[in-house]
Amino acid sequence: MINGAIFRQYDIRGVVDIDLTTDTLYEIGKGFGTYLRNLDKRTVVIGGDARLSTPLFKEHFIRGLLETGCDVTDIGIVATPVLYFAIWKLNMDGGAMITASHNPSQYNGIKLNLGLSSVFAEELQNVLKIIQKGHFASGDGKLTTDDTLGDSYIDYIVQNIHLERPVKVVVDGGNGMGGPCLPVILRRLGCEVSEIFCDPDGNFPNHHPDPTIEKNNVFLAKEVVEKKAQLGIGLDGDADRIGVVDENGKMFFGDQILNILARDFLKNNPGETIIADVKCSKNLFDDIRKHGGKAIMYKTGHANIKNYMKEIGVKFAGEMSGHVFMADRYLGFDDAIYVSCRFIEIVSHTEMPVSQYLADQPKMFNTPELHINCADNRKFDVVAKVCKSFKDDGLDVNDIDGARITFADGWGLVRASNTTPVLVTRFEAETETRMLEIQKLIQDRINQYL
Repeated sequence: MINGAIFRQYDIRGVVDIDLTTDTLYEIGKGFGTYLRNLDKRTVVIGGDARLSTPLFKEHFIRGLLETGCDVTDIGIVATPVLYFAIWKLNMDGGAMITASHNPSQYNGIKLNLGLSSVFAEELQNVLKIIQKGHFASGDGKLTTDDTLGDSYIDYIVQNIHLERPVKVVVDGGNGMGGPCLPVILRRLGCEVSEIFCDPDGNFPNHHPDPTIEKNNVFLAKEVVEKKAQLGIGLDGDADRIGVVDENGKMFFGDQILNILARDFLKNNPGETIIADVKCSKNLFDDIRKHGGKAIMYKTGHANIKNYMKEIGVKFAGEMSGHVFMADRYLGFDDAIYVSCRFIEIVSHTEMPVSQYLADQPKMFNTPELHINCADNRKFDVVAKVCKSFKDDGLDVNDIDGARITFADGWGLVRASNTTPVLVTRFEAETETRMLEIQKLIQDRINQYL
């Protein structure tokens, strides 16, 4: 029996040989194939990341798809954005990426797509129900392979980016799937590139493949300073999350990366709407409005944001976690390789050091994302009670995703993670003392209901 808990909010994720086996992948392949056939769709493109379990998992997933009558195009071991690009380029009905993204090496998983839209939330649960019932479509699908999509993707981005001058940059591929792509693109654009950890290795031997966490950027920061580069770019395991460090090796948070990109976007798209998730700084939302844009605060989660972007027709969005979505000059999905190039394009247009890009903003004191352990079957109830209690106090509470409590001089957030058994918190204020006061106030309230 499949452990239903591996069907998370946005994708399927679990521990290899415990939650995920070749039999599991075969069953999920049949389930996804049946899901597609029920929608009168049958063409699927599939790729996988560099994890050690991926080739065998992909093989069994494909076998399940073929037995439902789906026609499958296997594009090999690629970055997740290449898989999305292939869905668009080949005009496929669906797609599947065998990956655990930024998770450690013992994990793997699957991201499912219907066109360029993620299969998530209730729709992902519908795939699980098909598997649990065991009523699968049957047929004799056709398998083809196409190893040209990676090159087509690189060509597409090179043609899309226009640098004013060469930029000196360090790329940390995190031993993930972005390493074989981004340095090639940047060199073709005329950049001087230094590479670290750009060879894919499913053991992730050098550091955890998540560039949004400061300790994972130690090597990148050191290399940038030593090479006197203008900036450093970090990519996660499947290259849909971006990290950036400035010329001094100082890391930008995800909302700061968004802020820099948003200013550039609004220069060319005045008055447009930008979506950012509830974890982002007040500075970002204020800055969007200051530069003539409209700011929408929305739910965390790449699938949530992509879906909402399409629903309301927005060209630019992002979240604290390093997922950035650009439908301006691009295809609208989260692609850290492409976004890195757009960031470097900004760098090429000015002589100002990257460290000064947001120097005109008010100084805010904030925490990174903080986690509190809380069982999956209790976390949403705890957040609901915290949210209600602050509303009962008459405070300004945004409940689009958990509770973001706003004060005159700061804010605090508590929300239930959609992927792990934790409560996610973040705090920000005009002074460090006030930030700690808000943090204590909200954590004390959480503790009442834990």
